[in-house]
Amino acid sequence: MKLLPLIFAFVFCSLSAQKALPLDTLKLKEAKDLFADDYGNLYIYKNKDFSLTKYDSLGKQIGKMMLTVPFKIQGVQNPLSVPLFSENAQELKFVDQNLNEIQRIDFKQKFAFIKIAYAEDLQQIWLLDESSKRLIQYNFRNDTTINSYPFDASFDDLMDLLVYENKVYILTRKHFRIYSLKFEKLIEIPIEDGKRFRRENESILIITNNSILKYIPEKGLVKIFEDPDAQIVDKNTLAYFEIKANNLYLYNLEKIKQAKQESEPEPGNTEKPVQKTPEQTGESADKSLEKVQDKFIKDQSVEKPADTMLKKLLEETAEVQNVGI
Repeated sequence: MKLLPLIFAFVFCSLSAQKALPLDTLKLKEAKDLFADDYGNLYIYKNKDFSLTKYDSLGKQIGKMMLTVPFKIQGVQNPLSVPLFSENAQELKFVDQNLNEIQRIDFKQKFAFIKIAYAEDLQQIWLLDESSKRLIQYNFRNDTTINSYPFDASFDDLMDLLVYENKVYILTRKHFRIYSLKFEKLIEIPIEDGKRFRRENESILIITNNSILKYIPEKGLVKIFEDPDAQIVDKNTLAYFEIKANNLYLYNLEKIKQAKQESEPEPGNTEKPVQKTPEQTGESADKSLEKVQDKFIKDQSVEKPADTMLKKLLEETAEVQNVGI
């Protein structure tokens, strides 16, 4: 019975980590993508009218820009300079915190056909040139090509590009790949519905339609958030976000962490209980909460040996009484 408070506490903490945000469902309808910066501001991109709208955490509109062709938003981790790339227009835009354009880079005059661009910082961008099959490191501040590497990879179904510590990360809808700058394939892992990368310091994250994966070299891809019913998911450094049934929800990372810690036994705690039932004998001390909960439920539906003996004794007593009568 002592398990029940623990189970209820875990469920309560998990539910309390979820919070509905005050954003009108009409604003979320037909959203193609969602972004959240570390200040709690939200960015909604709609492919229907090629619009990007920014809201604060209370749902108040901060800025909006209407685009004439589709653009891919790289990320909003620096809300003062948000990069947007258009394969159709062959250009890269930077917009400020109010979504006003502050710089535009035109690739048509200098390169053949850029499939995708990754802005590494406020000076350099990496370009995948589909025509020349090259990966180009370009300084747009002084309009110079720093490096150019042969890169004859497949450009079909390409979703995103990231370059970090001399490694090239390629994301398609169905695969996650890592290459060296010499075009040596180092890693290939199948995924479902890949959308874009997010880099947090040394961590590489993959955003899909309804999940967030983290690349750990020793383990591969580890799922850190998932909701099969979500339409769109994203995260900042403090929370996970999701759009589900045209409503926006926030999951506080700190509360999720607390709930997880409360549901797990303390490491190194091997103290045995004073009394143990026969069913508990031999169970490992580090048994998961899920297994313990299943066993608890199962035990309630299984007749105990003591109950069986008592039932048999009552039946025999009744037979003796009948004979005596």
